[in-house]
Amino acid sequence: MENKLLEESIQQFMTLPGIGRKTAQRFVLHLLRKSLEDVTNFTSTIQRMKEDVKFCHICNNISENDICEICANPNRDHSTVCVVENINDVMAIEATAQYNGTYHVLGGVISPMDGISPSDLHIADLVERTSSGEISEIILALPTTMEGETTNYYINKKLQASGVKVTVIAKGIAVGEELQYTDEITLTQAIKNRKPFE
Repeated sequence: MENKLLEESIQQFMTLPGIGRKTAQRFVLHLLRKSLEDVTNFTSTIQRMKEDVKFCHICNNISENDICEICANPNRDHSTVCVVENINDVMAIEATAQYNGTYHVLGGVISPMDGISPSDLHIADLVERTSSGEISEIILALPTTMEGETTNYYINKKLQASGVKVTVIAKGIAVGEELQYTDEITLTQAIKNRKPFE
């Protein structure tokens, strides 16, 4: 006999990326074995995250305040901005502990096939940030895919008039590989060996 509530719970877990039916079922059965207090803590934490986590007004990174900890940190190099596709990439670069600048999260890459145009991304915000005169270098750290390269080219063209130095991370990262899946040593070398964007 199938339990309707159990099935609905399994279906909810299956909406998460990379979670199939068997894994979702394992999660649900695990939660059933936990105490009501544990499950309440789990669900309330997820709900608080959804309600309280915001996006930084400067770089679009996740934050509990209007400005994220990285942008608010006076010890970071605010003259260097690393442009990334998503928040996972910020986490990957931060894990190397080798970069001390700030970030700019685009929220994707230009992809006409997927209906994503420059206006769907935070590119205009980036151009506006560079007009402040406080930024001396933009590091393009986008995926080494056709879409990533197209976005690099577009951003470079948009920033040419600003006079800001535009570099791109070294290609130690395999073509088609996403930053979040790159090991820390390779990612560290790619950032250190960045070169002017051409």
